[in-house]
Amino acid sequence: MAAPRSFLWTRRIFLTLLTGFVLLPLYVMVSSSLKPLEDVSGRFEWIPSGLTLRPYADIWDTVPLADYFLNSLAVAGAATVCSVVVAIFAAYAVSRHDFRGRRVFTVTVLSTQMFPGILFLLPLFLIYVNIGNATGLALFGSREGLVLTYLTFSLPFSIWMLTGYFDSIPRELDEAAKVDGCGPVGALFRVVVPAALPGIVAVAVYAFMTAWGEVLFASVMTNDTTRTLAVGLQGYATQNDVYWNQVMAASLVVSVPVVAGFLLLQRYLVAGLTAGAVK
Repeated sequence: MAAPRSFLWTRRIFLTLLTGFVLLPLYVMVSSSLKPLEDVSGRFEWIPSGLTLRPYADIWDTVPLADYFLNSLAVAGAATVCSVVVAIFAAYAVSRHDFRGRRVFTVTVLSTQMFPGILFLLPLFLIYVNIGNATGLALFGSREGLVLTYLTFSLPFSIWMLTGYFDSIPRELDEAAKVDGCGPVGALFRVVVPAALPGIVAVAVYAFMTAWGEVLFASVMTNDTTRTLAVGLQGYATQNDVYWNQVMAASLVVSVPVVAGFLLLQRYLVAGLTAGAVK
């Protein structure tokens, strides 16, 4: 049965408005990043009178953007790898083994998602400072400390999501691998992990995006040498002026890794977010 014309026109209008709502901020960012500072500071013009690529060159000199970029890449990459590795083993244990405290562990993992991140800010700060005073291990202000901080709220979701995905994989595959001589670890990496690749990619993308754009913990747990991009962008605002064209240019530049990774892994991400919900 063909859809009514009124429905088709309503859908077209709604999709057009939604597309405009999404693309309008992007157009403002791109056009503002191509304007001189005096044009951005004045009245906004939808059609720029003069375009320049100078802001894209100046963003590297106004603040140490390259250092911030490397810090973000190192922290987000390490947090992603740790989240994926730990979540794979934890989710496999919860999905395939019936051990004592299994239900308590699952409920505890899910319950951590109910608390806002700011609730853990002061406790983690005090823990890192006390550990540093007692052992000399400098977690506060270091990349390693920031990675551990990000694991506190990326791991619970990663474990929960991979557990659901592993549950959707037939146990007969594990048993067949064991018949062929594989142990539990061999069955995990030779059979279960390849079958669960979409779910693992979805977890990796989530962990990376969470760490890449996080501001609250990075603004407190870092110093001048370990500052990440999300915090470093504030350096374009000085006491005298705000370099809005460079802010827009830097925002676009730092978005490239996330957008490129999402486009490359899109089919795995969609499959991973949906397949684990069905047994």
